[in-house]
Amino acid sequence: MLKPANFHLLPKQWILLPALLCLIVAGASTLGQSSSPADTLVVNARIYTVNPRQPWGEALAIRGDKIIAVGGLGEIASLRGPATHVIDVQQRLVVPGFTDCHIHFLDGSLSLLQINLDEAKTVDEIQRKVKKYADTHPDLAWILGRGWNYGVFHPSVLPDKRYLDEIVPDRPAYLESFDGHTWWANSKALQLAGITRATPNPPGGTIVRDAKTGEPTGAIKEDAADDVIRRVIPTPSREQIVAALLEGMREANRVGLVRAISPDGVSVRGGDFHALDVYDQLRRAGQLTVRFDIARRLQPPSLTADEVQEIEAARDRYHDDWLSAGKAKFFLDGVIETRTAAMLAPYVDDMKSGELLWDPVQYRDAVSELDRHGIQIFTHAIGDRAIRLALDSYENAQKTNHTHDVRDRIEHIEDASAADIPRFGKLGVIASFQPLHGYPDDDVLKIWSGNIGPERAQRGFAWHSVASSGGVLAFGSDWPIVTLNPWPGVQNAVTRQTTEGNPPGGWLPKERVSLDDAIEAYTLGAAFAGHREKTEGSLEPGKSADLIVLAQDLFKIEPTEIAKTAVLLTMVAGKVVYESPAGSATSAAPSEGK
Repeated sequence: MLKPANFHLLPKQWILLPALLCLIVAGASTLGQSSSPADTLVVNARIYTVNPRQPWGEALAIRGDKIIAVGGLGEIASLRGPATHVIDVQQRLVVPGFTDCHIHFLDGSLSLLQINLDEAKTVDEIQRKVKKYADTHPDLAWILGRGWNYGVFHPSVLPDKRYLDEIVPDRPAYLESFDGHTWWANSKALQLAGITRATPNPPGGTIVRDAKTGEPTGAIKEDAADDVIRRVIPTPSREQIVAALLEGMREANRVGLVRAISPDGVSVRGGDFHALDVYDQLRRAGQLTVRFDIARRLQPPSLTADEVQEIEAARDRYHDDWLSAGKAKFFLDGVIETRTAAMLAPYVDDMKSGELLWDPVQYRDAVSELDRHGIQIFTHAIGDRAIRLALDSYENAQKTNHTHDVRDRIEHIEDASAADIPRFGKLGVIASFQPLHGYPDDDVLKIWSGNIGPERAQRGFAWHSVASSGGVLAFGSDWPIVTLNPWPGVQNAVTRQTTEGNPPGGWLPKERVSLDDAIEAYTLGAAFAGHREKTEGSLEPGKSADLIVLAQDLFKIEPTEIAKTAVLLTMVAGKVVYESPAGSATSAAPSEGK
């Protein structure tokens, strides 16, 4: 039996031949049923629908928050009435609005107000940025920021507090790495957190120490250790959170995002689940311009009845198109760069293979219990050992509870074993990838690949292998780990090259995906991952009017130009939520007789 998870892998002739007849009948009947005037028409367009039954259109009609028709200019023009608003996009490419399937929205929104170190290539450059920020923000009690790369500190990989002490000796400074798994503290931050050479490592975290003196170096590994410092950092006020979320949504709409799926959690530092009431405040006030799905993070050592009850209560309270909760998130391991990802075999020149953050039996039992309650599960699993445990546990839950089509997810999947790649399709597990995590810079080609060796590196970020074996791809950013702008992610999924074109031919080119598949992973695949493929993810009658107008036609440019794509207009639920100052279209005002 063909599973729904394989809808995007159907041979095109299976879809298109019978669909030719269906289009004639369905198109006519759709227009007949929608003969009363539309509220909005989008015309003179190249509409890529991501609907295999009708891939392209010239115009579409919207009534309320739904699309009522897609087709040629002539047939859609018949739906124009005296009050219809017409948007002429002047032959621009129109695609469904994008979903970011893995994003930490509140953290990212707050980071817009902090130091951004994404582009810093040297320690000196980081110091200059931090000093400038500290000098221009004398009122801040803490100097916070993020984005530094391990390659900056090569070969040691990890930073040292002395670099921050040299420029910010009098205030605590705390900077998060680009991947969100390591932090960098100055001496003042360590002092305020009470961290000394005698402070033990918390379970699941590491306070890095000098090999000779035992003194903390300022490097902090994994969330459990981060929480030791995070406890003494002042939490943002509700007003600051609201302001940050509004700014984050503006930025999301600007780059074409209409939905954000947050596999976040409740820890000392909070997160999106912790702020559900703020999101609800914005929803009730009509201020949400991005739709949100939010998970609750679960902490080891075991699942509790209170946690299950809290997730179910969130699901009962927040379950509409704009704000939904009731999902669970696990962290099974760390990252390959710091050798904290759980691998089946030891790292190169090492006796260690990383550690699981959950006991395997406790994790398996927790997955089964959540599955029994109908709760969708997200699992962070980067190393092949962690990925296998997640797949084994999902399979066990399906067999134990006789559940199906649950669409549990694995997040990141950086280095799955060859034997486990086909299991995504077989088990109906969503493969939640972030294309920019596989960006082939020095971090990936030297540190990441060097830690696991050439044989395992050949399976790195296996997007095409997972999809071609039946798995559904759902793409995202992991913002603020990388930019929330999806277009560099689309480009990397298609090219697996840096913006400078390296390496020639692409890194592991067999794992590239087509442009169509990359777009689908941000749209219809993303909707499928959230059980919303019947209402979102493609431009077709009956679905939500979520669309974006692009400044360049992705299908007519070189793949190396995709990252430069600008969004000219973003529409969510039939309402324009972003329009480029440069202008995206010619809007015709409603007029009599047309």
